[in-house]
Amino acid sequence: MSAPQQETDRPTAPPPAANSVDRFFRISERGSTFAREIRGGFATFFTMAYILVLNPLILGSAKDKFGDSLDPVQLTTATALVAAVMTIVMGVGGNLPLALAAGLGLNAVVAFQIAPLMSWDDAMGLIVLEGLLICVLVLTGLREAVMHAIPQPLKQAISVGIGLFIAFIGFVDAGFVSRIPDAANTTVPVQLGGSGTLTGWPVLVFCLGVLLTVGLLARKVKGAILISIVTMTILAIVIDSVADIKSWGLTTPEWPEKIVDTPDFGLIGHFSLFGAFGETTVITVVLLVFTLILSDFFDTMGTVVGISAEAELLDEDGKVPNLSRVLLIDGAAAVAGGAASSSSATSYIESAAGVGEGARTGFSNLVTGGLFALALFLTPLLTIVPLQAAAPALVAVGFLMMTQVKSIDWDKYEIAVPAFLTIAVMPFTYSITNGIGAGFVAYVLIKTVLGRAKEVHWLLWGASALFVVYFAIDPIEQILGAK
Repeated sequence: MSAPQQETDRPTAPPPAANSVDRFFRISERGSTFAREIRGGFATFFTMAYILVLNPLILGSAKDKFGDSLDPVQLTTATALVAAVMTIVMGVGGNLPLALAAGLGLNAVVAFQIAPLMSWDDAMGLIVLEGLLICVLVLTGLREAVMHAIPQPLKQAISVGIGLFIAFIGFVDAGFVSRIPDAANTTVPVQLGGSGTLTGWPVLVFCLGVLLTVGLLARKVKGAILISIVTMTILAIVIDSVADIKSWGLTTPEWPEKIVDTPDFGLIGHFSLFGAFGETTVITVVLLVFTLILSDFFDTMGTVVGISAEAELLDEDGKVPNLSRVLLIDGAAAVAGGAASSSSATSYIESAAGVGEGARTGFSNLVTGGLFALALFLTPLLTIVPLQAAAPALVAVGFLMMTQVKSIDWDKYEIAVPAFLTIAVMPFTYSITNGIGAGFVAYVLIKTVLGRAKEVHWLLWGASALFVVYFAIDPIEQILGAK
C-alpha cells in the first residue's frame, strides 16, 4: 500500500472547535456543523409540530368528573410553552438532539381514563406526581430494576395497544365510526358513520386526510403528518365557505380575525398534587400513577436509545451519553407538563427527523425549542383545525405504534397470550390501564401454571397483585362493607 493511501485510511481527528458554543455542544467533535444542527432543528419541529393541534384536540374533547372541559386556546399555549422550555433544557443539559412535548398515549390516559374519575386539577396533579416519582427512580438507580422487570414483548404490546386505542379515538372523533344508540337491539356496538354509511363533507375531509397521510408516510416525506393536517385544514376552510354544513364538531374551520395573539397562560399552575386521593380509591390512584410511569418511563428509554443509536452517539458499550441526566430531564418534563395542564411531556421519536438531517447535538434543540416558543403567539391560527383534519394523524400514529407488533414472538403462548390481551383490551374497553392490567395478570398466571413462577420479577408480581385488586374492587368493597 502506498504512503498516500495509508494516510487516507488513517482515522482523522475531529476539526478543532470554532468557538465556545461549538465546544460546549461538541458540534465539531461529533462530526456536525452549525448548518446541520439548524437544519435538523427545523426538521424535528415540523415533524412533531402536529402535537400543537393533537394535544388540545385530545385533552379538549374530554370532560372531567364534573363535566368541565379544558379551553383549547389555553391548551395550545400550555403545549407550546412546555415543549419550548423542556426541549431547550434537554439540549443544554443533555446535549442530545432529542425534543420533548406532550406525549401521545399519555394524554389519552389523562383524557379518557383519569379525568372522568376526578377534576382536571386532580388529574394534572397525578401527572406532576408521576414525574416526581420518575425523578426519584432515576436518582436512586431503580430505573434499571424497573427496566428489567417488564418483559420486552409486553412493553411492545403496550405500545401497540395504545396505538390501536389512539387510532380508534381518531375514527370516532372524525365521525368515521359512531356508537349505535340502541345497543340492546343490535348485534354490534359501533357502526360506519352516523347511520351505517359515510355521509357529509367533514367525513370526506377525514377520509382524504387519511389517504394523504399514509401516502406521504409511504413516500417517507419529512413532516408528513403536519403536511396532511395543514392541507386538510385549508380544504376544510374552503369547503366550509361554499357548502352548507350543520356541524364540524368542536372546531369550525373558519379563518381567524387575527393570526397573531398574546398567549393565554390561564392553565399554568392549575394542579392539585394529592387531590385525586379524595376523589377515588387509593388503589385506583396507585394504579393510575403506575400506568403513567410505565408508559412514560419505557417509551422514553426506547426513544433515547433509538435516537442516540441513529445519531451514532452510543459508546463502545452501547450506552447513551449522559443517560441519567437525560432521564432526569425527561422526568422533569412530566412535572412541567402536569403543572401547565398540558399532560405529561416526554421525549419524541420524531427527533429522528432532525438526526436524519444531520443533527448530532443539543444545539439543534435550541432551534426546535425556539420555533415552539414562536408558536405561542400563533394560537389563533392553530385553533382553527377541525377534528376531521387532525384525526388522520391519530390513525397514522396508531399505525406507527402498531409496527412494533412484529417483534413479539407469537409462537410462545406464555408471552403471546398476555401480549394479545394487552393489545385487545385497551381499545375494546376504552382503557389503557385495563389493557396493561390484563397483560400483567395473564403473564404471571401463565408463568405460574407452567411452573416457572421464579422467572417473574418481584416488581411484576406486586403490580399484578395491584391489578387483581383493581379488577375485583367492587366485590372487595362489598366484602369490606365499603359499599
